[in-house]
Amino acid sequence: PLKNCISTPPRTNATMTTGKKRKYPTPSHADDGNTKKLSSSRSKSKASSSVSNDQNASQPANPKDSFDGISTATSNPDRPPSNPYDDIKHAIVQNDGSRQNLIRLIGLKSLFAKQLPKMPKEYIARLVFDRRHKSLALLSTDPRKKNSDEEIIGGICYRSYPEMRFAEIAFCAVSASQQVKGYGTKLMNLFKRHAVTEGVEYFITYADNYAIGYFKKQGFTKDVTMHKTRYHGLIKDYDGGTIMECYVHPSVDYTRIPEMVQAQRKFILQRIALVSKSDKVVYPPLPPNFAPNMDGVSRSNEAASRALAIPGVAEAGWTLADLMSSTGGVKDSDRQKTQLKSELLQLVQKTSEQQFSWPFREPVDENEVPDYREVVKEPIDLSTMERRIRKGDHYKSKHMLYSDMMRMVNNCKLYNGEASTYHECAVNLEKYLATIFPKRKGEANE
Repeated sequence: PLKNCISTPPRTNATMTTGKKRKYPTPSHADDGNTKKLSSSRSKSKASSSVSNDQNASQPANPKDSFDGISTATSNPDRPPSNPYDDIKHAIVQNDGSRQNLIRLIGLKSLFAKQLPKMPKEYIARLVFDRRHKSLALLSTDPRKKNSDEEIIGGICYRSYPEMRFAEIAFCAVSASQQVKGYGTKLMNLFKRHAVTEGVEYFITYADNYAIGYFKKQGFTKDVTMHKTRYHGLIKDYDGGTIMECYVHPSVDYTRIPEMVQAQRKFILQRIALVSKSDKVVYPPLPPNFAPNMDGVSRSNEAASRALAIPGVAEAGWTLADLMSSTGGVKDSDRQKTQLKSELLQLVQKTSEQQFSWPFREPVDENEVPDYREVVKEPIDLSTMERRIRKGDHYKSKHMLYSDMMRMVNNCKLYNGEASTYHECAVNLEKYLATIFPKRKGEANE
């Protein structure tokens, strides 16, 4: 299921870095560090808390002019087609004391508690009903479910920081019975559209291993570009979670992405048609006995030369070098590189998904551990390895990747004492690496 659940209770003002000892406060104090600094933002966030677009929903005049029950017919050809999201019933809900919002907040609490079983129910209730938090709720159109828990089919609980122009996503979940209908993507797109109205530029969240894939599909990335001073000390940190960020462009209507892509494709094809001759020149079919002259052509170039002799190929701009690059040894070499790259990325991903790998996912923050480079001369982490794999040919074999991972393990052991949590994670990681990397012949004999 789509979820942003973390098994460990949250902590405040802690940073997930490799090689730094820290204490584990109780979850009851998770928000204490934020109260004083953000007390001035409470009044700003108490704007209208329930905004629903379920009124005046238009009905399609003709079944043929509809898509999933949404009217696309229009009397004005210049008028853009209706937005499919306009018929999705949703509301921004906040604890303002009104009866309807309290009913919906109870439904959201029940949804998050059911879909996020690893999250403490008391913590969910505290954030959902917190007046500094808001929630975007997807509502069922079934009148029989109105004002009940079943009316809520999806929701995102968040807290915005207007002064810093970002919002932290606390919970994100869709009812299990509705996930196959694409409501996860619709929920996030509606949230992005609403965030622009609040002046939000970035989303930031901690995702567990089950939610990372979902957030990546929604435009989130593990590379946080927002300066740390904007969110440090404001958001809640989680052990075992991966921090992810999403930039929200103020000029993009995320509910019309398919239409934008279709319009861009149409424009590009129109520009290509202005210079292309493929639709203007038609060559006759090849005769059954087509046999181009191969005199003086080497055996390695024979296939490419035969293709170049076909009428229209050379006229379309193809050269012998272009055809050679898509056939023969070059193609085999590229295939081998692509396969190795895919296998290396899978190894890094599997390692990153392990529960004990959380200290190794990102580089050590040297501002918080100033003496780290004095002890560790060659730092390395999983995100750096992934970046090297995607960028080029840094790793020529799996053994090179294994060497970097063992260097990462040894760095952690070197900096942290045997009694520390980080040293224990390094030992567990070393045991895991032995199971996913095959032993070399010399090592096997030993």
